[in-house]
Amino acid sequence: MDLLKYIEDEFGSKNDLPSFQAGDTITVYYEIKEGKKVRTQFFRGVVIQRKGVGNTETFTIRKMSGTIGVERIFPVNLPAIQKIEVNKRGKVRRARIYYFRELTGKKARIKERMYK
Repeated sequence: MDLLKYIEDEFGSKNDLPSFQAGDTITVYYEIKEGKKVRTQFFRGVVIQRKGVGNTETFTIRKMSGTIGVERIFPVNLPAIQKIEVNKRGKVRRARIYYFRELTGKKARIKERMYK
């Protein structure tokens, strides 16, 4: 196990990402390659969960596109991720907020965390 950890630390790609957790609203800027063209696209939504550890860590973001909910799973070490902006810090009491999928309208609001 130590050898595996050593290889992950040495050769694994590290993105310098801000700290965020479930309930936070973030914007992920990532590159999309279409043929020879490369363009930057962003995905803004609420973090539903963070899962895994090390190189296999992922996070799921959910946003509403009109009346349809769209979820996207990003690996933390994805080389296409350019940057992540934390727009709001949410106050939730769970690490995985799957119940958020069924909520609509005013019920789908998350209180903001206050820092001193």
